Amino acid sequence: MALWGGRFVHESHELFKEFNASLPFDCILLEEDIIASIAWSKTLMKSDILTKDEQIKIESALLVLLEESKDNIKNILLSNCEDIHSWVEKKLIDKIGILGKKLHTGRSRNDQITTDLKLWCRKKIYILLENINNLQKHFILSAESYHNIIMPGYTHLQRAQPITFSYWCLAYVEMLKRDASRLKDLLKRLNISPLGSGALSGTAWKIDREDLALSMGFDSATNNALDSVSDRDYIVELLSSASISMMHLSRFSEDLIFFNSGEANFIELSDSITSGSSLMPQKKNPDALELIRAKCGRVHGSLISILIVLKSLPLSYNKDMQEDKEGLFDSIKTWNDCLCIAILVLKSIKIKHESCRKAAEEGYSNATEIADYLVKKGMTFREAHNISGQLVLRAISEKKSLNNLELSTFKIYSNLIDDDIYKNITLESCLEKRLSKGGVAPFQVYEEIIKAKKRLKMFS
Repeated sequence: MALWGGRFVHESHELFKEFNASLPFDCILLEEDIIASIAWSKTLMKSDILTKDEQIKIESALLVLLEESKDNIKNILLSNCEDIHSWVEKKLIDKIGILGKKLHTGRSRNDQITTDLKLWCRKKIYILLENINNLQKHFILSAESYHNIIMPGYTHLQRAQPITFSYWCLAYVEMLKRDASRLKDLLKRLNISPLGSGALSGTAWKIDREDLALSMGFDSATNNALDSVSDRDYIVELLSSASISMMHLSRFSEDLIFFNSGEANFIELSDSITSGSSLMPQKKNPDALELIRAKCGRVHGSLISILIVLKSLPLSYNKDMQEDKEGLFDSIKTWNDCLCIAILVLKSIKIKHESCRKAAEEGYSNATEIADYLVKKGMTFREAHNISGQLVLRAISEKKSLNNLELSTFKIYSNLIDDDIYKNITLESCLEKRLSKGGVAPFQVYEEIIKAKKRLKMFS
């Protein structure tokens, strides 16, 4: 059923109908379209366009329609309607007759669709925020469980300085905290109602748009109808937030894929989130993490797509904007799925304490401590850095860790070195000295865990 047939003499070509239709994907907006339609019916009643009895009849029919159809999307797809808006209107008319034709008074699909999309995005943002917080909580629980595990930190994928697994976990807590803050900030701009903007210039009917906005949980109504029906900034922002967060999840996945490799051997992933090889019986593949890493590109692609759709698009509504939905719907589902899978991964991970410590010791990650030790004895840092590098070369040639070099060997390179060098270059000492804000000192990591637990209300 087309909503625009009066001006046309000939029927649309069947191929064009299929090409033009958005019902196969915007059917997901059924609930939002009905919520907005009920709110609009109440506004029409307040404006004396509908009687109270008419509004009640429309609202009741819409609620019945929602109950009948929300779990039966397949039936909606059997319709030949162009979109979810025409489907709802047709079904409403089927239920209550000519009265159903009154509902669209003063409303355009242009303001209708962006209202539905904003309602949908708002609902999904609350779900995403909950799962982002849940993932943060699991990082914090892992940080608590493995607080004493020392491992190498990396730069350029080379062992750099010792850190703890707890500290690594808290780095991702910080990333996720920023992901959540972006969504909360987006809500301030998204939660403004475009309904009542009409096609592009407002409505000629006496409509209280502020009251209408508040009735749907929006903070206020938009200021300019032309912008309102053209605006898809909120989709760009949401997909941008999704892309940044998916990039974080992809980095998390890559870290664990490396930690799980035979070369690192720091962790073991659960059977529940891995798979085997059809040929090689020894294999245990990190498929869940690899899929998260790959799906990051899928979400990034949706962001680029909507930016290109909107680039150079004239005001106000253009059919190009129908392309705002499929990428959005897919990306938000993908993002949410990946957050949930990341939680499963963390819940079942096992850390190999001895392998982690051995890698930190063998990687000469305490070399900086020798330089700092010499600086405290009065040497310039650049000279101390050079001596520390020479000692690393000596240790490599002797196939020893720095801790296992003889004191006499240390003294070959500097007489400033005494037997107190050994307590200064233990892995524990390396950690404890990092007292600056954000450093890896264990008591600071513990304090950050406590702060994060308070922020996320993890205390009973």
